[in-house]
Amino acid sequence: MTTPSLSSSAQPELTKLNLWVMTIATGMVVANLYYNQPLLGRIAATFGVTEASAGSLAMLTQIGYAVGMLFIIPLGDMLRRKRLIMVDFAAIIIALLLAALAVNIEMLMVASFLIGATSVVPQLLVPMAAHLAKPEARGRTVGFVMSGLLIGILLSRTVSGFVGAHLGWRAMFFIAAGMMLVLWLTLYFLLPEVHPDFKGNYRKLMKSLVHLIQEQPMLRLVALRGGLCYATFGAFWTTLVFLLEEPPFQLGSDAAGLFGLVGAAGALGAGYMGRLSDKGNSFTVTTLCILMIVVSYVVFGFSGSSIVGLVIGVILLDLGVQATHISNQTFIFSILPEARNRLNTIYMVTYFIGGASGTFIASQAWHLWKWNGVVGVGLVFSGLALLLHLLFLKPDPKA
Repeated sequence: MTTPSLSSSAQPELTKLNLWVMTIATGMVVANLYYNQPLLGRIAATFGVTEASAGSLAMLTQIGYAVGMLFIIPLGDMLRRKRLIMVDFAAIIIALLLAALAVNIEMLMVASFLIGATSVVPQLLVPMAAHLAKPEARGRTVGFVMSGLLIGILLSRTVSGFVGAHLGWRAMFFIAAGMMLVLWLTLYFLLPEVHPDFKGNYRKLMKSLVHLIQEQPMLRLVALRGGLCYATFGAFWTTLVFLLEEPPFQLGSDAAGLFGLVGAAGALGAGYMGRLSDKGNSFTVTTLCILMIVVSYVVFGFSGSSIVGLVIGVILLDLGVQATHISNQTFIFSILPEARNRLNTIYMVTYFIGGASGTFIASQAWHLWKWNGVVGVGLVFSGLALLLHLLFLKPDPKA
């Protein structure tokens, strides 16, 4: 049964209020993915488990996000967008409450996976903003919404670190559930509706993802490059709290959260790197960005007892990872304009599988070899990303 296309005749106008609501919602929802990272030490203490076991919570959240991206985001081409978002918000709130009320680590693991799987709303809102924007303002509109995503990622650790230090880790999930309820009500009244364009059923939609993977080798390579880079990101941010809680630092989760603000200096510079890519220097710019990631881990290797060194490394890491991400998405959106949502699904699923892999392997490395093990994991992933980039992604104005 086909779904009629109504968007061309009944497309609402994107107002400034709509845009601000979508941007704020994007940042607030994506923050759910990162609240647990500065809290892992406290969670480990609560349930009497190892830091490696607690670190698996961050991994499960990212795996959940990849699963949600794969099975939920394509529905945005079939179902009314606002209705899909409203239903998903109810699931987010339930998952957050399940985490707050967890009685053992296994229950919290399930809740962490569900938080990730349901917190995919940003990947519905970004294409929605692009769809509603006027063609001449589309790039600026998407950039504005993506700024909300970036701020949400960066500030989530700062907020959760502070809340965890002063109110306990459970309080963060209760607060997050309350914020999602307020946001749900706000979106219900202020978010415009977008009708579907895809003519076909869910099975055909999902099969088209397989065809895209098979037919687009550059998509596979760019997605793998992104996943390897994001693995380095997950490896650092998951284990940072463990490092800071040990001598000589002996700092709490609030200090780990403050590093999110430090990372903002690097990550916000990624927009400038993206503008350089638009001028036809994307291969060179991406090469420099991946080199920044490699260098950041070299700096981390000499900074196991230095706050200044960690700060320098964070700036380099966040700038390198975010700028490479922008370069990757710019490329994949240029492949097949009519399949951008599905291309983005394939890319983002690979991206978060990479992040989950980095999180899991770094947590185990910390358990076995402490900070030197984490640095080794980061160097391996960043080195593989650089090799893949230099050997298989040749200089090309579009690459």
